[in-house]
Amino acid sequence: MAQAYAIQSAAIERFPDKVVGWKVGGVPPSQQPELGVHRLAGAIFARNVWASAEGAATALPEIEGGFAAVESEFIARIGHDLDPDKTDWSLADAVAAIDKIFVGVELAGSPLSAINDLGSAVVASDFGNNGGLIIGPELADWRERLEAIEVETFVNGESVGVGGSASLQGGAMESVRFLAGHCARWGRPLKAGMLISTGAVTGVHRVHAGDQAVCVFRGVAELHCSVVRAEAQ
Repeated sequence: MAQAYAIQSAAIERFPDKVVGWKVGGVPPSQQPELGVHRLAGAIFARNVWASAEGAATALPEIEGGFAAVESEFIARIGHDLDPDKTDWSLADAVAAIDKIFVGVELAGSPLSAINDLGSAVVASDFGNNGGLIIGPELADWRERLEAIEVETFVNGESVGVGGSASLQGGAMESVRFLAGHCARWGRPLKAGMLISTGAVTGVHRVHAGDQAVCVFRGVAELHCSVVRAEAQ
């Protein structure tokens, strides 16, 4: 994993955009003993953050020959610059660092089609297999409501997964706790306004250009996505 993050760090320095947030993904239980971690992190860039529009589908670009998937996620926003020297975070510390929670969708995206098959170290090396992030409505009273929100993902009208915060090992807030310590140790402490995509609560659902997806957060919002062919930038 150290080598994977060294590769990611070098790529961040070469990528012509600003890091505005981080995705957190789960490491499969079978890989955790070897890698020594249960989460991984990847950079999210400014040009790949999109606001959802009520009643309209957000375009998600699939790189031809690569990998694309939709993931229903809760998005945390950091409320203040975090202590760059603090590497040991409790769950309560992490919750206190958040000022808002949004519902959203992560586009898992990479030019490497087999990225997930090659393991979590490969995923981490390639920006955590992140291709973008849709920000949906704010979740009001999130401290009281987060754990009770049921989420369901549909692809082309078919239900492909149901879950919620509890679907993630340790819950969505464990992702924030992990990331705060990870980024401090990595020399990239979290800053006010940064977004954290906390993990795929209904699973990772591969899609291709032409597919339609809907991520339903019961009692909150429905986020519609349309997968399109990526254009060179």
